[in-house]
Amino acid sequence: MIKLNSEYPVDKKENMRGGDGIVEIKHLLTQSEMYDKGRLFAKITVEQGDSVGFHVHEKEMEAFYIIGGKAEISDNGETVLLSVGDTILTKAGEGHSVKSVGDAPLEMIALILFE
Repeated sequence: MIKLNSEYPVDKKENMRGGDGIVEIKHLLTQSEMYDKGRLFAKITVEQGDSVGFHVHEKEMEAFYIIGGKAEISDNGETVLLSVGDTILTKAGEGHSVKSVGDAPLEMIALILFE
């Protein structure tokens, strides 16, 4: 199977998880294409100053791999700055938030798998 860039469904979420601004989610694979083992494999773009609010993952994990920009991450309440090439893993029962803090939009590859 081949998917062209123009074929990916794109969602725009306003105030995602209580955050600020708009977050763009480009869905790279569907849940069924992941054999129902996860619910998200996507490229996420967060404009400068915008954010995803703090939330806890229940019965699933989420990983972000930073491909552009800079992120201020709350990893279970600990604030960390991440940049290109860095990864955050949030396991089931843990929480995180993400804010774009660089001079360019924050771009991440996100993966959510079920426990």
